[in-house]
Amino acid sequence: MDFSIKIINWYNQNYRDLPWRNTTDAYKIWLSEIILQQTRVSQGLPYYTAFINAFPTVKDLANAEEQQILKLWQGLGYYSRARNLHFTAKYVMDTLNGVFPNSYDELLKLKGIGTYTAAAIASFSSNEPVAVVDGNVFRVLSRVFNVAYDISQNSSKKYFIDLATKVLSKSQPNIHNQAIMEFGALQCVPKSPNCMDCIFNDSCEALKLNKVSELPLKSKKVKVTKRFLNYIVVKNTSGIYKMHKRTENGIWKNLFEFPCIESESEIAENVILNQIKDKYTINTFHYFNSFDVLHKLSHQHLNVRFYAIEIDDEIHDGYSFEEIRQLPVPIVLHNFIEKIAI
Repeated sequence: MDFSIKIINWYNQNYRDLPWRNTTDAYKIWLSEIILQQTRVSQGLPYYTAFINAFPTVKDLANAEEQQILKLWQGLGYYSRARNLHFTAKYVMDTLNGVFPNSYDELLKLKGIGTYTAAAIASFSSNEPVAVVDGNVFRVLSRVFNVAYDISQNSSKKYFIDLATKVLSKSQPNIHNQAIMEFGALQCVPKSPNCMDCIFNDSCEALKLNKVSELPLKSKKVKVTKRFLNYIVVKNTSGIYKMHKRTENGIWKNLFEFPCIESESEIAENVILNQIKDKYTINTFHYFNSFDVLHKLSHQHLNVRFYAIEIDDEIHDGYSFEEIRQLPVPIVLHNFIEKIAI
């Protein structure tokens, strides 16, 4: 029995019933694929539901305010995905007459869509025979066929795409692509897979060679940068808070935040006070010492601290506490705001 037949048979008995698998609407499949990038299904599912309810069509998404989209996205991270969603939705409405494309070549022209996402949308929406290659697919193919190529290298990625295309079902590429990714997510998992109860245990080359734990091969390590963010919660006696929108490029572009002092290393409470006392007439100063956060991102570790001051001065273009709760903010700020009555 060939690879494709085996994996499709396995999928038909083991797949998870997920809402984006019950549609051929390219727009809805696109939403699910963008949401699920770098995200577990269990985490992404409520976000998908929220986005479909708020924006059932690409026109609804295109007409939305960016602030509303970022607020719905809050907590998922990689906020450029949300900004790209909005940009692409407007492009589809303005340039493509509101028709979301479902062919691989046309999908590649859209912002935020690469080869994997284009292949996924094209095969799931129109059954186009293009192979998907994501982390799950790398793992399954490298183990079953004993491919010891470094998946962080572009030359290796081309080899895997060619191999995935070779084993792809020509009659059911949509089901095959779902199946191989599901198999990697549920069966051929990164650590300690149950190889004895696997459909490939009689043909998996890595299992025969006792190399399952070694594959896939990935040598490139992510360099992690440490950043120290000291947020100053500025409130006046009228209960108005100072916040601003981040406009510079970065992970939190267009999100709102309190004034922030960033440093290259940890700085003491008195240093923070000395840096802000000339800017404000301070009535009270408080360090929230039980709210220190280490927020780990893929390339950065953010060491976050919160301080609060109360001032007499008027705050122009400020926000009430209830208004702050409606603004799109980084998840570390959202958690802080929700936990404490500031």
